[in-house]
Amino acid sequence: MKLFLKTKDFSVSGEQFELHRDEELDMLVTKPQPQNLLPYYESEDYISHTDSKSSFTDRLYQLVKTNNLKKKIQIVDNQLNNSKTLLDLGAGTGDFLITAQNSGFNVTGVEPNDKARKLAEQKGINLLSSLKEISRQKFQAITLWHVLEHLPNLDEQIKNLVNLLEEDGVLVIAVPNFKSYDAKHYKSHWAAFDVPRHLWHFSKTSISKLFAPHQMEVVKIKPMWFDAFYVSILSEKYKGNKLYLVSAFFVGLWSNFKAIFTKEHSSLIYVLKKKK
Repeated sequence: MKLFLKTKDFSVSGEQFELHRDEELDMLVTKPQPQNLLPYYESEDYISHTDSKSSFTDRLYQLVKTNNLKKKIQIVDNQLNNSKTLLDLGAGTGDFLITAQNSGFNVTGVEPNDKARKLAEQKGINLLSSLKEISRQKFQAITLWHVLEHLPNLDEQIKNLVNLLEEDGVLVIAVPNFKSYDAKHYKSHWAAFDVPRHLWHFSKTSISKLFAPHQMEVVKIKPMWFDAFYVSILSEKYKGNKLYLVSAFFVGLWSNFKAIFTKEHSSLIYVLKKKK
């Protein structure tokens, strides 16, 4: 693998990392990958493990998250014909599962972060800490909302997920897209690289190739329009731009406009099913 880019952890440690390109899979790999990633998540700035509304960016994230929950459920529900059993991996503070439960799903969630699990528990959602706690159960739907990029031992994790899926079930995965315009624009400052928490950086090609050996195929790809704006806001802040909101708005807008033609949105949702 060849060096693609040098970047750093802007949100927690300030440490330097490299992104290397896997030409065969058309993806980027973070190097080095720390043996213990837990300290890199121990920050109030890591928004998916908190319900923080302390800053404008936090409030914006929480507002959009709330508005997107029903849309995410609808994407899953549209693919199902049978029982509505759902596993959410990387469930954070449980808001997606609450919405799914209210929509008639029988839900199970996995979240390794203690603080996030406690916040979910306060909302009435009890989360597991590991997939290992699930035994002999299969699910009609498995979701990973910006989670796959965090998982070590990627091929093993994919195998475990496929084994937990019903034969006619659906796997829904949302990940950043390093081929988007905003990624190319911000380069090392692109917030969605989020090293070292993001170990892998995917393209449409890499998702198809990674899941093909497990007899899974992509049946639908949907854009996440707001991600271009949110990621651009963080990226501008990382650059030290005091007028970050104005600049981020125009970069996000242009990224979404270009993606209408290129289909390379800032983040993409992949719907996968087992090959027949």
